[in-house]
Amino acid sequence: MMFEMARRVVFLAALAACLCAAPAGATEIDRLAGVRTFALALGDGAVNKDFSSYDLVVVDGGTSAKRVKQIRAGGSLVLGYLSVGTIEPYRSWFKAARPYRLNYWGDWGEWYADVSKPGFRDLIAKRVAPAIMRRGFDGLFFDNVDMIESHPKQKAGMLALVRRLAAGPGYYFAQNGDDVINPFLPYLDGWNREDVSQTYDFDTKRYVAVSASDRRDAVAALKRIGAQVRVVTATDYVASANSAASTAATKTACDAGALSYVSDIDLRRVPEPPPHC
Repeated sequence: MMFEMARRVVFLAALAACLCAAPAGATEIDRLAGVRTFALALGDGAVNKDFSSYDLVVVDGGTSAKRVKQIRAGGSLVLGYLSVGTIEPYRSWFKAARPYRLNYWGDWGEWYADVSKPGFRDLIAKRVAPAIMRRGFDGLFFDNVDMIESHPKQKAGMLALVRRLAAGPGYYFAQNGDDVINPFLPYLDGWNREDVSQTYDFDTKRYVAVSASDRRDAVAALKRIGAQVRVVTATDYVASANSAASTAATKTACDAGALSYVSDIDLRRVPEPPPHC
C-alpha cells in the first residue's frame, strides 16, 4: 500500500512538472487538432443556423454573448470576426475610428484604416478587441490584414497591431495576402484563403471560376502556409451549394491540405452537411 501511494506521489509530481513546463497556450492550441470542418458564417441570418456539425465557426464579433455560448455548447470553437484594416460605418466604434480613415473601398462600403497611427491601434487593442472577447469567443479572426498590399506604408503598424492582439489568450486567424502574410504567421494559429477556385466578379455581378494560374498560386500558398500554422482553410464563392463548381472547389481545397467552405458572396448560405475532406 505504501509503495502504491509513493508511486502515485511520484506520478502526480511528474505530471505537475510537465504542466508547469508546458508552453503557455499549449492546451488551447491542441484543441485545433480535432478541427475537420470550418464555417465562415458572416452573412445576415447565418449566425442563427445550427453549427453543431461544424468544428470551427467564424461569426461577426458583434454576435451576442448568449449566441456565442449556444454555438460553443454545440462543440464548436468560435472566433469573432474583426476587420483590423478597414473602418466599417456600422460599427459602434465608428465615431472613434473616423479620424483614421484613408481611401474609400466601394465594393464593401468601408474605408481603409490608417493603422500606422498609434491612436487607431490603441482603439482596436484596448477597446474593440477586448469587448469582442468578453462575449465568450475562443479567439479572433482578423480580416483585411492584407490591406498592406495596396497600402505598404501601413505594414509596420499592422504588424505591431496583430502582434499586440495575438499576445492575449485564444486563437488567432487571418486571411489572404499570400505575398505579405509571412511576417504575421508567427502570431497566427490559422489562415484562410478566399477565392481559391471560385469567386464573385463585382464588375459583372457573376460567380466565376478563377484562372488556372491564380488557382495554382492559391494552392501553392495554402501548402506553404499550411506548413507554418496549425490550420489552413479555403473559402470559395459559388451561386449554388449543390453544383459541380462547389464539389470541385472542395476537392481542390482538400488536395491542398485545407478545410473547405463554400458559400455565396454575402456568406448567408451555410452548407449542410459541411464540406468535408
